[in-house]
Amino acid sequence: MDPTESFWHDHYDWLKERGYLLRQRYQPDWVPSWLNFKNNRDKHFQEDFQMNMAIKVMDATRISDGSFVSLKPIDITIHPDEISIGLWFSQEPQASDPSNHCVPIFEVLDVPDDPNTRIIVMPLLSRYDKPRFDTTGEVVEFFRQIFRGLQYMHKNNVAHRDCNANNIMVDAIPLYPRPYHPVRQEQRRDYKGRASYITRTRHPVKYYLIDFGISRKYPPDVRAPSEPIIVGGDKSAPEFQVTPTGELPIECDPFPTDVYYIGNLMRRDFVEGGGFVKRKLGFEFLRPLMADMVQDDPTRRPTMDEVVQRFEKIICGLNQRKLRSRVVKVQDGLNYYYAVTHWFRKLFLIIRRYPAIPSP
Repeated sequence: MDPTESFWHDHYDWLKERGYLLRQRYQPDWVPSWLNFKNNRDKHFQEDFQMNMAIKVMDATRISDGSFVSLKPIDITIHPDEISIGLWFSQEPQASDPSNHCVPIFEVLDVPDDPNTRIIVMPLLSRYDKPRFDTTGEVVEFFRQIFRGLQYMHKNNVAHRDCNANNIMVDAIPLYPRPYHPVRQEQRRDYKGRASYITRTRHPVKYYLIDFGISRKYPPDVRAPSEPIIVGGDKSAPEFQVTPTGELPIECDPFPTDVYYIGNLMRRDFVEGGGFVKRKLGFEFLRPLMADMVQDDPTRRPTMDEVVQRFEKIICGLNQRKLRSRVVKVQDGLNYYYAVTHWFRKLFLIIRRYPAIPSP
């Protein structure tokens, strides 16, 4: 077992008493299943070999109903506002608002041997693009939900401040006839075969904004706060860079920065690509909005209210053929298998009258 996993191993019995069961890898009496294997490489194909690389967030099973959840320890001395902001969005009337896309908190656990640590219990979620998008309409619905979700946060005077691609997730559980493994999503949870899935068009999903560690909630009368800069996962925001005079900014209004983060996700993951991420074909219709969202001057970026209004107008200009077109990654090339299977799926969905934009 990796040393970074010791927290979960040490708290296995306590979490079980509180109603949450970790995978067998974290049991106190766990014995690796591959110890007697002749071929050491075979251990990679064992369920109990699978280590959660994002070890700060652990998957678990809620014993009372068998549902899958995520457990996240929070040091309240470092992130004092994360729990209160998450709980605020998790309570009524916010919890029932369809515009609310903040990840719900089911429960907060006080760690018995550490007064500064709490564990928040949330639904088990996946990265927003796993499994892969099948149609343009599915991508449109993704952006519609996230735009509205961030608009809802801003409407309630909350700046996320770290809404990069790693902090946008999807509840993918309904897409899998058999549960997927939380570490290797392409595998079934029991690790006895590959995990098959259906498309988002057949079963619409909900997307969530997560991780409020550096988020801030401001009083109703504060509309353009000047907040000390804390650089999150996306370090490319122009307001974080050295100015032409050689000075490093120390404060900024976090609301336009949120707009930049989502615009930069659109630019990197869909319109242009960047780094190890390859662009996807057919999303030039997003470029004008994207370009305004990532402007160097934060004061010239649209507000989230304006982003939502403009995006709805863009959607109205897309026909059914475009919305049902396949999402093609640059690296896919001329893949006839993807193309043919997509046409069969599209024909089935049209006959069964599934909407081209799958809203849950």
